Amino acid sequence: MGVVIGETTEIGVNVTIYQNVTLGGTGKDQGKRHPTIGSNVVVGTGSKILGPIVIGENCRIGAGSVVLRSAPPNSTLVGLPARVVNYNGEKVSSINLNHSDMPDPVAEALQNLQDQIDKLRCQGLEIENGVFKKCP
Repeated sequence: MGVVIGETTEIGVNVTIYQNVTLGGTGKDQGKRHPTIGSNVVVGTGSKILGPIVIGENCRIGAGSVVLRSAPPNSTLVGLPARVVNYNGEKVSSINLNHSDMPDPVAEALQNLQDQIDKLRCQGLEIENGVFKKCP
C-alpha cells in the first residue's frame, strides 16, 4: 500500500518492501534512473531509495531512511541521509544510535552562555580591581 516503484527499478528475489516505500528517480534523465535492489533485502516502512544506486544483497534498510548512495551487501542502513551502521554483522562506528548518548542541544547552549557570563564577570572584576590576569 502506498509503494512507488519507478519504471527502471530492478528488484531481486525474496525482497520484502513494507508500506509507503519509494523506489524513485532523482531527475528526468533518460536511461537507468531508479535503484537496483539485490536479493534478500528488507526495506522498512516509509523508506525512500532514490537514484540509479545499487542496494547489495542481504541488506536491511530502516524505517523512514532516505538512501541516496549505493550500499554494500550484508549491511544495515538507517537515517536521513541513510548511513551504513552494520556491515557483515559488525557495527560501523560512524553513527551512534544509543539515545542515552545523544547530545542535548539546549544544555549545550546553556553551558555556552554560562561560560560567556563567567568570562565577562572575570573581565569585569579585572577592570574593577585594576589587576589583570588571564580569564578563562
